[in-house]
Amino acid sequence: MNPSRTAVLAALVSALLFGGTTPFAKLLARDMSPLQLAGLLYLGSGLGLWTWRIVRERRVGLPRLAARDWWCFLGAIAAGGVIAPVLLLSGLKQTTASSASLLLNLEAVFTALMAWLIFRENTDRRLVIGMLLIAAGGAVLAWPQGRTGLAGVQGALFVAGACACWAIDNNLTRRVALADAGFIAGTKGLAAGMTNLSLAMVLGAGLPAPPILLSAMVLGLLGYGVSLVLFVVALRGLGAARAGAYFSTAPFLGAAMAILVLHEPTHPGLWVSALLMAAGVALHITERHTHEHTHEVLDHSHAHTHDAHHQHEHESTWVGIGSHTHEHRHDALTHDHPHYPDVHHRHGHR
Repeated sequence: MNPSRTAVLAALVSALLFGGTTPFAKLLARDMSPLQLAGLLYLGSGLGLWTWRIVRERRVGLPRLAARDWWCFLGAIAAGGVIAPVLLLSGLKQTTASSASLLLNLEAVFTALMAWLIFRENTDRRLVIGMLLIAAGGAVLAWPQGRTGLAGVQGALFVAGACACWAIDNNLTRRVALADAGFIAGTKGLAAGMTNLSLAMVLGAGLPAPPILLSAMVLGLLGYGVSLVLFVVALRGLGAARAGAYFSTAPFLGAAMAILVLHEPTHPGLWVSALLMAAGVALHITERHTHEHTHEVLDHSHAHTHDAHHQHEHESTWVGIGSHTHEHRHDALTHDHPHYPDVHHRHGHR
């Protein structure tokens, strides 16, 4: 499969898994504090992924990362694994799951803004208009609705804060995306899970009943663990802004499940918001970016096949079938083809 298509598919399946967790997390939030539930969700993710990594891949070693990249990884764990889930689950206690699900589209907006303004990923008019439509949809949802308007605004602000933290996480994780995805997601899960759960127990929370405990950890493995592994794969191939754009399909699934499964009431603002956000996402996923560009000389290691960007010789006994991993060099190359700001296309734009 084309690497870009693989990355797009990974982003969409990641969105599917994460979007489906929000309504079920709201159900579990009735029996636990935000800190306690966040801890169990991430702990389930970390334990499940590390067990899979050890049993199937028989690997326990650390990836090779520069010192600066380790700091980025720790920052991603703190922002996305510790702070963000607590803010989200606090917001879920004050707003409906359907509204919170749609508000999660703001993660894509914040991710793209940081990618463009701080990390200098390229952008174009289509992406900017799409982000404005998604932001407008978030503003509609945050507008007070009826007599519970103040609580709704407060809940919306908590969810928006979670999205900002995940945006920081996404952009920092992009720097280490070539490392083992299972290690990244599993380690983040263990660190965030143990931190949040320890804080919850210090504040007096005990462990929930076994069925609820198991439900939370399985939900975390799928919605936070497997989803994150796939999102890291998407970051490699699409860059932070575009991976976030594809991932922004997640909230629509969450909102639909909240309405169909939890029978939550709807209001006109919800439908207006959904239309605005759907239009914004449609602009993102139909983007086509192509121009003549130059690849500078680059030495690095990652899984690859011999495509237009990998035409090097081998000293090993690789037989030419499937992907393989080794240290390799990219010579300077100038050409024109559709591309995303992946690990091989981080050039400047006029």
